Amino acid sequence: MALFERTGTEIAAMVRKGEVTAREVCEDALKRLDAVNGAINAVVARDDEAALAAADAVDHARAAGEPLGAMAGVPVTTKENVDQAGFATTNGLQVQKDQVAEVDNPVVASLKAAGAVIVGRTNTPAFSLRWFTRNSLRGHTLNPHNPRVTPGGSSGGAGAATAAGIGAMGHGTDIGGSIRYPAYACGLQGLRPTLGRVAARNASGPDRHVGPQLMAVSGPHARSVADVAMTLEVMAAPSVEDPWHMPVPLRGPAYEKRAALCVRPEGLETHPLVEAALRDAAARLMDAGWQVDEVDSPPFRAPARLQAQLWMAEMERGAKAAVAAEADPDATYVLAEMYKLTAPPDRDGLLDALQARLGFAREWERFLARYPVLICPVSGEPPFPDLLDLEDFPRCMEAQLTQVGLPLMGLPGMSVFTGFGEGDVGRVPLGAQLIAGRYREDVLLDAAAAIEARGARIGVVTPG
Repeated sequence: MALFERTGTEIAAMVRKGEVTAREVCEDALKRLDAVNGAINAVVARDDEAALAAADAVDHARAAGEPLGAMAGVPVTTKENVDQAGFATTNGLQVQKDQVAEVDNPVVASLKAAGAVIVGRTNTPAFSLRWFTRNSLRGHTLNPHNPRVTPGGSSGGAGAATAAGIGAMGHGTDIGGSIRYPAYACGLQGLRPTLGRVAARNASGPDRHVGPQLMAVSGPHARSVADVAMTLEVMAAPSVEDPWHMPVPLRGPAYEKRAALCVRPEGLETHPLVEAALRDAAARLMDAGWQVDEVDSPPFRAPARLQAQLWMAEMERGAKAAVAAEADPDATYVLAEMYKLTAPPDRDGLLDALQARLGFAREWERFLARYPVLICPVSGEPPFPDLLDLEDFPRCMEAQLTQVGLPLMGLPGMSVFTGFGEGDVGRVPLGAQLIAGRYREDVLLDAAAAIEARGARIGVVTPG
C-alpha cells in the first residue's frame, strides 16, 4: 500500500515508530497531488517548501526525543475560506484574491500544533454558497469517482482531494451541509461538529452576523472514522479567539444503544438507492447490538425555512452587494433563486426566527435524549448530476432538506459511507446521515465505527 493510500492514524503511528519519516510522507503526498490534481482541480494553492519544512520539523522533533503531536506527519488540506498565514482567504472570490491572512484561523493553528503537514488549499464555490464547486477565480472541481457527479459543496475541493489521496484529511466548513454533503458525494466519512466544539475565526475579515455565528462550524473529511475522531480531538483545542468555543469533554456519559430510523423525514421523497443505504446502515447497527426503531423525526422543514431566512438576512446586510461586485455567474444565479424561495426577513421576522430556534433546539434535544442517534438521509437523492442547481434549484433545495434544517439547532451530524450504487449518471457513492445531541460527537463516532466495520474499507480513487 502506497503512503498516500494510508489513513492518517496509520501514518501518525508509522512516523511515531520511525517506520517512515514525515518528509517521505509529505513528498509522497505532493507527488500524488501532481499526479491527480490536474484531473479534478481540488487543490488550488500550495507551498511545497513550507510543507516540507513542516515535515522536517516533525522529523527533527522525533530525532531529538521530543513529544510528537497526535497528527505528526499526517498530510492534510485546508479550505480556501479559512485563514492560513501567507495564503489568501479567497472564499472562491476574485475580489478576495489578495486578502492574504497574517495569522492562522484557530482550526488551522490547532492542526499545525498537532504536527499535521498542510499540503494544499482546496477549492470552494464563490461565497461557499452551493452544493457544487465552481467559481470564476479557481475554476471547476470535479468528483474523482465520476466527473458527471458533483463533488459536493461548499467543501467540494476538500472532499475530492481526500477521496483522491491528496492528504489523509480535508478540512471543511458546514453551514448548510458543506461538510456532510461533499463526504456523501465523494464516498467519505465527514463530521459536522456541534456549534462551539471547534474554535474558529478569520482575522483577515470582519466577524459574521448572528445567523452564521449560530450555524457555521469547521470539521473534517477523512477515509476512516478513526481519522475523523483523531482530527476532531485536534481541532477541538481551545482558543480565546472564539468566544463560542466550549471546552466540553469529547467523551460524554454512558448512553443506551438505541437509534431512530427516519427514511422520509416530513414527507421527503427519498430515492430508492438512498432508502437502501439507510436500511443498510440500520441493519449494520442492529448487527452491532443497537436497537433501531423506525419513527418520525423532529422537524426539519420549519428549521430549514428559518435557516434560509437567516441566510437572506445576511445577504441583505452586505453579501448581496458583494455578489453583484463579484459577478460570478453561478453565484448570481443561485442568489436570485434563493430570493424566489425565501424573502429576507424584516426586524420582527429576524427576532421571531431566533426565538423559534430555541423551541426547535429543545424539541430535538428531547428526541435525542430518547434516541441517542437518528439515522436519516444525507440527501433525498443520490449525489446530484454536476451543476444541477443551475437547471433545477428548487429540486436541489428540497432534496437537501436535512442538510439545511439541521444547522439551525447547532447540532452535530455525520455523513457515513455505506457503498456504491448505479445512479442516473453512473456509479455514485452512497451513505447515511447520523445525528446526535449537542456535544455527543462520541455517539456519532461510535455508531459510524460500527457501520464502517461491517462494510468495505474506503479506498483511494484515481480519477479516470
